Amino acid sequence: MLLDTYGRVATDLRVSLTDRCNLRCTYCMPEEGLQWLAKPDLLTDDEIVRLIRIATSQLGVEEVRFTGGEPLLRPGLTGIVARCGELEHRPRMSLTTNGIGLDRTAEALREAGLDRVNVSLDTLDPDTFQRMTRRKRHADVLRGLAAARAAGLTPVKVNAVLMPGLNDQEAPDLLEWALEEGYELRFIEQMPLDAQHGWQREGMITAGDILAALRERFTLTPEGEGERGSAPAERWLVDGGPARVGVIASVTRPFCRACDRTRLTADGQVRTCLFATEESDLRGALRSGADDARIAELWRKAMWGKKAGAGIDDPSFVQPQRPMSAIGG
Repeated sequence: MLLDTYGRVATDLRVSLTDRCNLRCTYCMPEEGLQWLAKPDLLTDDEIVRLIRIATSQLGVEEVRFTGGEPLLRPGLTGIVARCGELEHRPRMSLTTNGIGLDRTAEALREAGLDRVNVSLDTLDPDTFQRMTRRKRHADVLRGLAAARAAGLTPVKVNAVLMPGLNDQEAPDLLEWALEEGYELRFIEQMPLDAQHGWQREGMITAGDILAALRERFTLTPEGEGERGSAPAERWLVDGGPARVGVIASVTRPFCRACDRTRLTADGQVRTCLFATEESDLRGALRSGADDARIAELWRKAMWGKKAGAGIDDPSFVQPQRPMSAIGG
């Protein structure tokens, strides 16, 4: 198992397939973009599949989420999904994407074995979308969402980040739209993972703000007993259910005590947390001829050193050098 000193066991693997993205979201990267990883630094398709095989067969990983950057920009994505779907210890597989190009790939991904998708969409207004992403691709995202639903990549979850002065008034409208379309909406607090290091707690839209806005139009009832376990989202039944809405409050209501995630960057580094400042190199071991047992040992060692929490509320908190696009969501 991927056990840490606090008794947590990682069974959920997030795999970044690329640091590249075709949007420039204001809360993620500057308008001019970033310096991308060189191709030789990226894990190959074979290396990715091998690491996932080790994770599922030797380390107890049960779920794999493919992320980016934008994972649809990875040329070998469908093949990677298909090969992982054929593993003896087949994981549940999902994809986090901005949805651009999903209209062309959703059916193939479903046939390859992908189980579901999370699509990022922060606004229903094309002009606001352009201001937030610096690209005119709103219609493409909507087409991608519809294609995912038609292909059976369900439940289709929509991730939205609210930003002050941009889309902070849209929470009720987004939820009403999601209910009409049959998508499961999840709001995510803005996190200190932007490449510009411009995040500030003051003025951010919090989970409390989001819930207050939603309750002006909807009745929200906590799902279950209020214990979310390792799930990042706190979920509420909307108007009695069965429809639900989730809020991921990584800043104001962190869920570190039950975290079950391990992360692999596109260049083969293990990260124990989104906010980790240290990484453990598996790519070097792969390319130096290490066998599976040795790679599993290195992975276990990395996870054993996982910290108790992200520490955002600690005065000594330091934002990681890598932005979200280079870590993987």
